[in-house]
Amino acid sequence: MQATVAAVLVALLALGTALPPRGLLPHGPPHGDARLRPGDDESSPGVPLHPALHLYGRAARRLYVGTNGVISTQDFPRETQYVDDDFPTDFPVIAPFLADLDTSGDRGNIYYRQDDSPDVLDQAAGYIQAGFPRTAGSFVPTNTFIATWEDVGAYQELSQDTKPSKKLNTFQVVIAYNDEDTYAIFLYPDGGLQFLGTRPKESYNVQLELPARVGFSWGDGDDPKRDGLFHSLASSEQALRQLERESNAGLPGVWVFHVGSTAPLEHVEPGSGGATSPVVPQSPEPRAPGTADYARALYSHADRASTELPAQDSSEAMSPHPHHGPRAPALLGIVPEGLPASPGQERSRRLHPNGDGSTGQSYSPNHSSYSSGHHGVGVEEDVHFNPDVFTYSAASKETCARHHGRCSPHAFCTDYATGICCHCRATYYGNGRQCLPEGAVHRLNGKVSGSLTVGRASVRFQDVDLHTYIVGSDGRAYTAISGVPQPAARALLPLLPVGGLFAWLFALEEPGSENGFSITGAEFTQSLEVTFYPGDETVHVTQMAEGLGPDNYLSLKTHIQGQVPFLPENVTVHIAPYKELYHYSSSAVTSSAHREYVLAAGTANQTLSYRLRQNITFAGCPHTRLPARQRLSVVRAFALYDGQEHALRYALAARVGSAQDDAEKPPVNPCHDNTHACGATARCQPGAGVEYTCECAAGYRRDGRGCREVDECTEGLSQCGPFTICLNVPGSYRCECRSGYRLAEDGQACVPLAPTTDPCEDGSHPCAPADRARCLPRAGGRPACECLPGYTGDGIECSDVDECAENPCHPAASCYNTLGSFFCRCQPGYEGDGFQCVHGSMQRLTPCQHEQLYPRAVPPGPSPVGDGHVPQCDEEGRYRPLQCHGSTGHCWCVDAAGQEIAGTRTAPGSTPPRCGSPESIQQLTPCEHERLYPRAVPPGPSPVGDGHVPQCDEEGRYRPLQCHGSTGYCWCVDAAGQEIAGTRTAPGSTPPRCGSPEPTERPRTMCERWRQSLLEHYGGSPRSDQYVPQCEAAGGFAPLQCHGDSGYCWCVDESGREIHGTRSEPGSTPPCLPSVAPPSVRPSPRPDVSPPATGTFLLYAQGQQIGYLPLNGTRLQKEAAKTLLSLHGSIVVGIDYDCREKTIYWTDVAGRTISRASLEPGAEPETIISSGLISPEGLAVDHLRRDMFWTDSGLDKIERARLDGSERRVLFDTELVNPRAIAVDPVRGNLYWTDWNREAPKIETSTVNGANRRVLVNKDIGLPNGLTFDPFAKLLCWADAGTKHLECTFPDGTGRRVIQNNLNYPFSIVSYANHFYHTDWRRDGVIAVDKETGSFTDEYLPEQRSHLYGITAVYPYCPGGYFNN
Repeated sequence: MQATVAAVLVALLALGTALPPRGLLPHGPPHGDARLRPGDDESSPGVPLHPALHLYGRAARRLYVGTNGVISTQDFPRETQYVDDDFPTDFPVIAPFLADLDTSGDRGNIYYRQDDSPDVLDQAAGYIQAGFPRTAGSFVPTNTFIATWEDVGAYQELSQDTKPSKKLNTFQVVIAYNDEDTYAIFLYPDGGLQFLGTRPKESYNVQLELPARVGFSWGDGDDPKRDGLFHSLASSEQALRQLERESNAGLPGVWVFHVGSTAPLEHVEPGSGGATSPVVPQSPEPRAPGTADYARALYSHADRASTELPAQDSSEAMSPHPHHGPRAPALLGIVPEGLPASPGQERSRRLHPNGDGSTGQSYSPNHSSYSSGHHGVGVEEDVHFNPDVFTYSAASKETCARHHGRCSPHAFCTDYATGICCHCRATYYGNGRQCLPEGAVHRLNGKVSGSLTVGRASVRFQDVDLHTYIVGSDGRAYTAISGVPQPAARALLPLLPVGGLFAWLFALEEPGSENGFSITGAEFTQSLEVTFYPGDETVHVTQMAEGLGPDNYLSLKTHIQGQVPFLPENVTVHIAPYKELYHYSSSAVTSSAHREYVLAAGTANQTLSYRLRQNITFAGCPHTRLPARQRLSVVRAFALYDGQEHALRYALAARVGSAQDDAEKPPVNPCHDNTHACGATARCQPGAGVEYTCECAAGYRRDGRGCREVDECTEGLSQCGPFTICLNVPGSYRCECRSGYRLAEDGQACVPLAPTTDPCEDGSHPCAPADRARCLPRAGGRPACECLPGYTGDGIECSDVDECAENPCHPAASCYNTLGSFFCRCQPGYEGDGFQCVHGSMQRLTPCQHEQLYPRAVPPGPSPVGDGHVPQCDEEGRYRPLQCHGSTGHCWCVDAAGQEIAGTRTAPGSTPPRCGSPESIQQLTPCEHERLYPRAVPPGPSPVGDGHVPQCDEEGRYRPLQCHGSTGYCWCVDAAGQEIAGTRTAPGSTPPRCGSPEPTERPRTMCERWRQSLLEHYGGSPRSDQYVPQCEAAGGFAPLQCHGDSGYCWCVDESGREIHGTRSEPGSTPPCLPSVAPPSVRPSPRPDVSPPATGTFLLYAQGQQIGYLPLNGTRLQKEAAKTLLSLHGSIVVGIDYDCREKTIYWTDVAGRTISRASLEPGAEPETIISSGLISPEGLAVDHLRRDMFWTDSGLDKIERARLDGSERRVLFDTELVNPRAIAVDPVRGNLYWTDWNREAPKIETSTVNGANRRVLVNKDIGLPNGLTFDPFAKLLCWADAGTKHLECTFPDGTGRRVIQNNLNYPFSIVSYANHFYHTDWRRDGVIAVDKETGSFTDEYLPEQRSHLYGITAVYPYCPGGYFNN
């Protein structure tokens, strides 16, 4: 068989060097495919697999196909939870091209089906045998699952100025399997990948593109967003480009992987067919020393060191497979020529910690040694049995051999003398019959019926909905019961035990304890009796759990009957945290308690109470040893009634522990809880009990009671070689090459610099003359040529553009074309600059008078009558009520805006209609009318091309500022919508400041200002997935805030800040109560500002807030992180710190401003630059000169100003395409910035005054997002999201070296001591990297997930001699 396949491959090599479209397996409706509905974030129903397939060591019984280039064994969470993140995902994934894709608007199709036809099986087998010629030579699949993405596009935010991209992708994944093995085939036809990444939805106008991810993820791990098992084939642009050209099966565009087997298969096995052919050329792509194809990297949570291990030899890496029969499928004749080697390795990595905290480097992990993660979607169980006949009984003498199917798929079966018991495997919990992943979120669905007497009223209800959302990782339970009629719903508020059952079921387990689900599973009956005092009302509650449903959600029926006290509408119920003792036997759990609750109405409070008794019965395993008693501790409890949604809500957070948990706990060593007194340069070494010692860190020696830094340079301890300069840095030293030398390849010695040439500087470039084109240096030595504005061509040949052909001037002006430009001149009798010409007699015209001068092409209204109609105006310039067409004879009535009144038109020769006065007719305002019937050209003396639709305010008046939707021109108008001469601005420039807002009854609140700012940012109509704050009628923040229609909600305080711990996921809304500020006898700091503690710390920008992350030495003190500054309505990008004035500065791309705030308590943010900005991004503060510098990627400028915003001036506005990061060296007076122009990215430098501008780095860089200058090591370092490198160089561009070559998607970076800290858009966190080793040492992932932008370090002193005291 192997010889046959090899012969077929050799015979077909002459067909080409890429996979032709017919290399894809047949797809589309004619072949029985289902089509995924069009959209941006759609998923298919689960496709049942008959039979099931083996995947990642599990049995998969159904598959789901998603819009975003991904297949899973379970339904998908919302795309915001995974589409922009790096591997691993928190759910199982097969990803041929994971990115933010969109098939809306007929942009492609997604097809899928299961197929066992012989032709399809033969073609799939041929690909597999090409990829695994040694181990799969006899593999015969019995089934396939095929998913095809055909001509799909990337998600785009479309506006009037943008058109859908014509770049579309086509790719296919084939999963072929039989009873023993499963293979995945990724197919990329020639030209199938026209785009390689997509732009994040929440990037605002910061231009970023995240590359797609290709590979596999198990969805396991203690926290799948941070670790877990996965295999990545490509996640960088360079690797993605190779998918069509290279292969691991010897067939360009074909990638084959072994992903499942009945035999142990602990990791994905990539194909090795490309390495077996003697005609395979070597890959032209450079490879790092010691790096092999498909190297598997271990990403340690302890030290975050990325280690690449060489792949096993192909003859040893594949486990032998049995022969599957005589049928030998042949590869169809579609194999192209050329068998290139595999593309640059990506990585497979897992977190597999050993007991000592180190990272185990094993390919065969023990799955029981780590827990599953916080899955957002329940795990499919596929449990089918009748609970009514399943008992642990000796009568039937059940055995595991015959009845193990009654256990959960995630459990093992044990035989006992009297029968069997089921026990959940490690990383799962439950009673063995039903098991759920530890820490996972979970949902309960049910119905509630009841008959209640409330006071004297009788209330009945039948099968109203109950939904509970469980966050298993911290024991939170959110319950909502909707549809209970009043007054029963409000009267049930104190009945917290209804929701308390779920708190006990899914409480966070302390060591040695078990929550309710671990004991009862999903089948039990709760009987609850509650007696209220002082009225002795009694109510009985029965809740029956009926197992897990198809979606693995627990199903429940509840019945409530009895009498409850009446509660008035204006009352809220408060229940304090409590503890409750539970008693256990083999088949029942009981508890009783006396609990108080507080009724609050305004300032009046009343404390009442009730007694409860409950028992929970279940069918338990007699061989399971249960604790006699356990204590349930409810640390938070809320109850409220939502009148708008008619929903009764309970929220509890609970943990279960030993009944003796109040006993004295052993003391904790100060080294372990960070209460030690060791200095920042010392480490704490624990001793016996609470004893400890402080040991000096490397590079420091003991000096009395502290540690003194060692100066290796002056003490002769350095290893610097010839032609070097030794520089001491905290805890270490660095060797710099002298001027005229660079670092050698060994990284130690220095060698003379080789002269370099720049064609753009020496004139050897092929570009057109400098007055028509500009030369752009580019990596590789060959420059790029670009025509200057006003010329068109390829940069080598540039011809003049005749701008006059587009009629840019006013109709009353003449256009004159010149080389590279043009000018306009008003005709005699008119005044202006040619773009705006005003007749000498033209003052403020009414709309009617204006239309007489500039008639429409057809009259307004629903029935045009041919050629243009000139309206009749009265003495005051208003429209006459009766209008008649001068040439046709048609007549009609109009309103005050000149709008035809429907039904009044009369034919020529007939009696004209009787028309009333304009004041008597209900009508549109002129602005509203013009929005319905836009003119052919905009109003005023200077039209700008196609029709302009005016912007109106809430009362229908013209907004003072008008901007043309397609051309970008902006101008001011008067109350009649007339353009005010001299106010027009060109596209891309700062719009004019027009008019002043009308006074309102009261100033707008913070909530209203933030809401209006975001609405304007979203163009007046936010998408359903964009957040807009909800304000109350009085202007304050509504206590409950929700993010669009995503289902995510949280509570906020009176200043709009999220209350920690209240965020809920879809399906449940947290109970939020209005915040009441406590009384204060002295002024308190402004609520937006939370002053930081002393010491060194990091500040990072995260959308609408600035975060505070303190450092202990160089270690991230994640537990002390908090929000430093809340900036509602802002999108903070650049950030820097003035160490002399203790003031933070930032750029805001939403508000187009630069602001600052002192870190002193009570400080108010202050805007210092508020005009002339489009997209301010990078920011750098010079604390010595008291200046700041910033980049504007919208205007392509670099500017400078004093720290108070004065003396502003432009440093550079040429040779810039996408300037982003900027850094300053105050001591030496140098400025550095990055430009991530995709055609010619570069890093430039100049003096702080703008002199001596030159390119520093322009080779081997991609997207240099982050830039930092280390004032101690005197190094310039950058983080590149294109090359994935963190690199450093000396200020003159010499001594360049790579610190880390495996970053995710860095945005900003800062240097401190012996570490770099950068923000990352894949992990949405702060990552720490050791400067010397390049290893990842720590990371901080904020609880609130969103992109992080700029980052800076705040020292307790100023580099360069100024101390911060």
